[in-house]
Amino acid sequence: MGYFIKDKDTIFKDTIQLDEIVIFKGKVDVESQKQFTLLKNRVYRTYPYAKLASERLTALNRGMASLKTNKEKKKYFKIVEDYLNNEFEAQLKKLSRKQGQILIKLIHRQTGITTYDLVKSLKSGWTAFWSNTTARMFDLNLKTQYLPYQVNEDYLIETILVRAFESNRLINQPPAKPVNYDDLNDFWINKAVKSNN
Repeated sequence: MGYFIKDKDTIFKDTIQLDEIVIFKGKVDVESQKQFTLLKNRVYRTYPYAKLASERLTALNRGMASLKTNKEKKKYFKIVEDYLNNEFEAQLKKLSRKQGQILIKLIHRQTGITTYDLVKSLKSGWTAFWSNTTARMFDLNLKTQYLPYQVNEDYLIETILVRAFESNRLINQPPAKPVNYDDLNDFWINKAVKSNN
């Protein structure tokens, strides 16, 4: 049964995993809470695409490595590109501008390469330039990096991801450059303490 009786008391043999409880000392204003909830919803919506981009990039590189000539590689890439366009283009067009900004950061987190550099390496520098120029019209920058030690929003994204992985809300895929969340959290707490002094 997983327990034994000692002195008329029931004791479990195994440990019991309890849900995490976050205790915060201080007040969070309503607007900050609203912005965090919006960010959380955006991360939940876009992370699966970033995860998929990382998986597809790995599969693409593996497939390209097995091909010998440039002609075979171009043909293979065209097949993969057409598949991805047919599969995801309509869904990605439905993302909001802010969701697009989060997706660009998460793609960098998962692949270790900016979206601009991905387009440049897979297509051409010219295509990357025009893609970024077009994206800029919608307040997007394909060169944006995921920098959780420098950008507060990226730290909040990492916090959301860590909690989502622990609660099984999202499926964890290790990032291209691992982040020690405890160190990251300590960094931002120390930064907040210094700015309040």
